[in-house]
Amino acid sequence: MRSGLSACPDTVAGMDTQLLDGRTVIITGGARGVGKGIATAVALRGASVLLVDRDEALLDQTAHVLRDAGHPVATLTADLRDNGCAERIVRTAVDTFGSVHGLVNNAIATNEPKPFQEITREDYDLVFDVGPRATFELMQAVYPVFAANGGGSIVNLGSGSGTSGLPKFGAYGAAKEAIRGMSKVAALEWGKIGIRVNVVCPYAETESITVWREWDPKTYERTVRSVPLGRLGDVTSDIGPAVAFLLGDEAKFVTAQTLMLDGGAAGFR
Repeated sequence: MRSGLSACPDTVAGMDTQLLDGRTVIITGGARGVGKGIATAVALRGASVLLVDRDEALLDQTAHVLRDAGHPVATLTADLRDNGCAERIVRTAVDTFGSVHGLVNNAIATNEPKPFQEITREDYDLVFDVGPRATFELMQAVYPVFAANGGGSIVNLGSGSGTSGLPKFGAYGAAKEAIRGMSKVAALEWGKIGIRVNVVCPYAETESITVWREWDPKTYERTVRSVPLGRLGDVTSDIGPAVAFLLGDEAKFVTAQTLMLDGGAAGFR
C-alpha cells in the first residue's frame, strides 16, 4: 500500500497503540507528505496531535480523516515566517491539550531545483526562514514547557540532500545541514534536563519526489534502483513509525543522533 491516511487500518495490526498514549505532539507541515505520514503514525500510537500548515483546506482534510478514525487532532493554519508564530503554535497546543511532549519540525519550502549560480537571495531566504529559522524558534518556544515537564522529545527533519549533497539543491541542502547542526547543540545542552533532540533524514515517496520524477524521470529511476532495499519509503509505514519511536520512552537513551530513513541509500556515515 502506498503512503497516505488510507494506510491507517493496515498499520494497526501488531502495533503498540499505547506507545505515545497521553502525549501531545506538534507537527509542522502536517497536511501532506512526510508530515502527514508522521501525524498518522503518531496518532495511531495514542498521541494527541496539533497539525500546523499554511494550506488550510488540505490541513482540514487531513485532520478530518484522523478525527473520523477516533484520534484527537487540532489544527492551526500558520505561516512559520510570521513573527511570534512559534509561541502561538506552542500556546495553542498547551491551551488545547494541556501540555506538549513532542515536537516534529517537518515544514520546509524551496524554489529549487535550480543551478547553484542561479539561486537568488529570495530563494535562500525562503528555505532558511521556513526551515532552520522556524525550527530554531519552535525549539526555543517549546523549551519552557519541556523543562517544566521534566523532559520532552524533538525530532527535526534533515535530508540526504545535505548529508550527501544533491546537485541543484544548494540552498535546500545547506538549510537541512543547518538544522542538523543546531539539533546537535541543543541535544548536548538540554540532555541534562531530559530533553532529547534527534534528526531523521527520510527518503520517501512524497509530492516533492513526484515533482522530481516528472522533472528528471531517468535520474529518478536510476536513483530508486540504487537504493539497497529497492524502493523509496512509505511516509506512514516506514517514516512515521521511526519518528514515533524517537518521540516515545523506548528511545529514552537516544539523543544527538541522525537517523537515515533511506533504505540504505546513504550507506554508513
